[in-house]
Amino acid sequence: MLKRILGLAIIGVLLGIIVYNTWFDDTAGDPEGDGIFVQPDGVDIDTDGVEVGDMAPNFKLQTLNGEEAELADFRGQKVMINFWATWCPPCRAEMPHMQEIHEEYDDEVVILAVNATSQETSHDTVQDFIDELQLTFPILMDETGEVNVRYQALSLPTTYFVNTEGELQIPRHVGPLSYDDMVRKIEELD
Repeated sequence: MLKRILGLAIIGVLLGIIVYNTWFDDTAGDPEGDGIFVQPDGVDIDTDGVEVGDMAPNFKLQTLNGEEAELADFRGQKVMINFWATWCPPCRAEMPHMQEIHEEYDDEVVILAVNATSQETSHDTVQDFIDELQLTFPILMDETGEVNVRYQALSLPTTYFVNTEGELQIPRHVGPLSYDDMVRKIEELD
């Protein structure tokens, strides 16, 4: 009986080692292992990344309403760029806070909500989401996924804050933001 228990314990330890070596990467400090960039077919995108102090890469996208919006048009204003999708529960959780910010800081801050449209089932899904949450800030449709990739929005939501000079002033935030977090970051912007 003791031999069986010892044999099972040894097998358990060996299986544990195999599982650990299979699932846990020991190169966590290696920057090359930090993410995989998936580039949409036929789109040449610079994926070197965007860092604090860089000019925010310009983009022009259609809104859900069919109008065009270009980041450069908002130079001179504080801009919050939020990458999101309807199927993302943390995105849903932060959207009411974004609406609150939009209503309270409309003269000071522009919110550009960039939808990962290439990962949505349809425009109707996005419209239903917007209607349900009664969102009134601009919803930009990233049909090809190019802007999401350029801004390294590999996890949703991902948010960037752009100062009045058009620079990324605060490190990107991955994950949902609370209302208070948004206010703090907006107040940090020049």
